[in-house]
Amino acid sequence: MGTRFLLRSFWAARLALPPAGRRLRPASSEAQRRSYARGPAGLPADLLRGDSFVGGRWLPAPATFPVHDPASGATLGTVADCGVPEARAAVRAAHDAFCSWKGVSVKERSSLLRKWYDLMMENKDDLAKIITAESGKPLKEAQGEVLYSALFLEWFSEEARRIYGDIIYTSAKDKRGLVLKQPIGVAAIITPWNFPSAMITRKVGAALAAGCTVVVKPAEDTPYSALALAQLANQAGIPPGVYNVIPCSRTKAKEVGEALCTDPLVSKISFTGSTATGKVLLHHAANSVKRVSMELGGLAPFIVFDSANVDQAVAGAMASKFRNAGQTCVCANRFLVQRGIYDSFVKKFAEAMQKSLRVGNGFEEGITQGPLINEKAVEKVEKHVNDAVAKGAEVVTGGKRHQRGGNFFEPTLLSNVTKDMLCITEETFGPLAPVVKFDKEEEAIAIANAADVGLAGYFYSQDPAQIWRVAEQLEVGMVGVNEGLISSVECPFGGVKQSGLGREGSKYGIDEYLEVKYVCYGGL
Repeated sequence: MGTRFLLRSFWAARLALPPAGRRLRPASSEAQRRSYARGPAGLPADLLRGDSFVGGRWLPAPATFPVHDPASGATLGTVADCGVPEARAAVRAAHDAFCSWKGVSVKERSSLLRKWYDLMMENKDDLAKIITAESGKPLKEAQGEVLYSALFLEWFSEEARRIYGDIIYTSAKDKRGLVLKQPIGVAAIITPWNFPSAMITRKVGAALAAGCTVVVKPAEDTPYSALALAQLANQAGIPPGVYNVIPCSRTKAKEVGEALCTDPLVSKISFTGSTATGKVLLHHAANSVKRVSMELGGLAPFIVFDSANVDQAVAGAMASKFRNAGQTCVCANRFLVQRGIYDSFVKKFAEAMQKSLRVGNGFEEGITQGPLINEKAVEKVEKHVNDAVAKGAEVVTGGKRHQRGGNFFEPTLLSNVTKDMLCITEETFGPLAPVVKFDKEEEAIAIANAADVGLAGYFYSQDPAQIWRVAEQLEVGMVGVNEGLISSVECPFGGVKQSGLGREGSKYGIDEYLEVKYVCYGGL
């Protein structure tokens, strides 16, 4: 692509001012003190914003925090470090806007979301560069995320016109029951770093289509994507106060999250992140009985039965495990392979990894595995590998930090893994594939369902009866049968047990932002 930005080497990241003539606002001493994203040359200056976006205006905060490129460690720029006062102000702006936005016709809301989608598609390459710069994922994956992200706006622009109620004929002849669906109010949206664009539009698209307004708190590692979406939402004509963004640093995240969950003007909390954080937010939201939807941690089993097509299973394992270097909630975490094909699967899986996976900076050509998001993430993968090896697992390939250093870790395959190892009992969130051997179907189901979470699960089989049995017995919210990639805007996304509450995407996603009101109409 002509607009594709390529770094010459891993250490080639340089800080650059926006090109002359492309200033985002008039110069001032305050503007000089703060920094918009002075990221690597080639990043889109017109979409890089450093201030919060509240009530349709770009507003500074008393302090800023740096955003780093996880591949090189370079500082991309500084962003407004919003605290509780800024959070409260954003909620008030959203509440004021809700009073009028809820009355906007569904046709107009649909049209505005469609314009936002169109602008995302027009700027897809630049949006992808921002994602790669702040999250580290390969540019090709970032481009895929932008498309996926935009499709949620398109989908919910259409669903806005399909919010239907009901008429109920009661036992009384002179009464009718009417069922109305109305927007719930202000929604606080708290999103993770691994999909810094798609996790926003999947929530915000549904909220705005329903007639709600939102306050978005993006992850501290990846705020630029949320702010770029704000720039495009503004250009699309989304009214002031309908979409608000308040970035904050890791040190302020806890207090801002609590402020959003306890503010009486907030009616709904939508969160994607760890189960531990989700429980804290649930506790805060409970005091005012707010509506809550959450997509929390996963520990996805990937089961390969003797009847499976091994080559197909290996291809699915590659797709499921190593997308975003294993940093997705639906990545396969535990590989359970039946004894009859165990050796064949491990051998072919190792060959595929060595042949197909290339580690490096996401802007470089041919890279499939970018860095992990930070040093803490690397330490966790390293801990899981060391624990498994100490307990008898064998490293088939990988197993250590990558020679490039920094946040890079080798894609790793472990064999002879047992179910008591950390990599089986905890979500790794990195490029580690541990393979457990099992004998009977019941054994695999028992291991898969032993976790207290249940987001996604995968299995490979050519036995029709087995497919029905296992699909129904797996305690997860989403099942991939002979398929390693299951996410789609048209299908409901969410988990069971401690993997969350509610569903996102699909026709069900908009219901999370609607209240059902029953009206008894008498005297007929």
